[in-house]
Amino acid sequence: MREDSFGREVSGVRVSLTDRCNFDCVYCHNEGLGDTRGPMDARDHEMSADDVVRFLEVVEEYGVDSVKFTGGEPMLRDDLEEIIRRTPESMEVSMTTNGTFLPGRAEALVDAGLERVNVSQDALDREQFKHVTQSGAYDRVLEGVDAALDAGLDPVKLNMVVFEKTAGYVEGMVEHVAENSGLQLQLIEFMPELVGKPEWAVDIDRVHDWLADEADEIEHREMHDRKRYWVNGGMVEIVDPVGNANFCANCHRVRVTHEGYLKGCLNRNDDLKSMGEMTKPEIQEAFERTVDERVPFYGEYMVRDGDGGWEVNEKYVTA
Repeated sequence: MREDSFGREVSGVRVSLTDRCNFDCVYCHNEGLGDTRGPMDARDHEMSADDVVRFLEVVEEYGVDSVKFTGGEPMLRDDLEEIIRRTPESMEVSMTTNGTFLPGRAEALVDAGLERVNVSQDALDREQFKHVTQSGAYDRVLEGVDAALDAGLDPVKLNMVVFEKTAGYVEGMVEHVAENSGLQLQLIEFMPELVGKPEWAVDIDRVHDWLADEADEIEHREMHDRKRYWVNGGMVEIVDPVGNANFCANCHRVRVTHEGYLKGCLNRNDDLKSMGEMTKPEIQEAFERTVDERVPFYGEYMVRDGDGGWEVNEKYVTA
């Protein structure tokens, strides 16, 4: 397994299959790009199925044992089942989706080899869900969650971004997963630097404190320095990267954009490395360089300033 200069082995990859999405979530930095009429062939600027599979075959040789397919909305690719079916058998395959295309496809995805799924669901209130996602697909998402469970994707992890517009719905979502066997909850700290809305941020420590008071059991996960809370039988995990040097110090994943660029950090776009025409030698070279040059975002790329805030490390500032 290849390590970066900070001793972090890269064991997983996160592959974006498209930038298109049928939602227009207010917290997203892409905000519903492209043709979203339904699943279709890869667009000219998107990696083909052959490109994706070739990349996975290469990184498998470096010990990468897991892949998460994302977007945009990955299910807007009509070749998603093919890509999953052709993914190396040694890799665990998961996906993050808004769930609207799971009805009718969940079973085929499982048959192809999908093992886990995260479904974005930011509220249980229909109107608030519409406000956050700019979509009227609330009922379709619930149907998608049921379809995933029926297909054997158990547990289904619900992703909820916690910010000013959703914070009031956290308690209800925690109760929801406790009352529904097969569901888990992942609360994701809002990242204001991605969308430029610092006023939307909430103090994630308050969420930790509330869950600690409610929890029957608390588990600490070494991966990303995360905590899991078990509340009335339901599992809740917090993803809190903002300003968290420990989170970044435990990152073992690199990202691939839909256009075929590798990047060492989700938060950065100044470290993109092209894989060229996606030949195996080009993929190998780009992967090795990406791993060798990746650095923790907080604690290295971003460092503490004199006032206790964060600023870009001077060594990464270019003219």
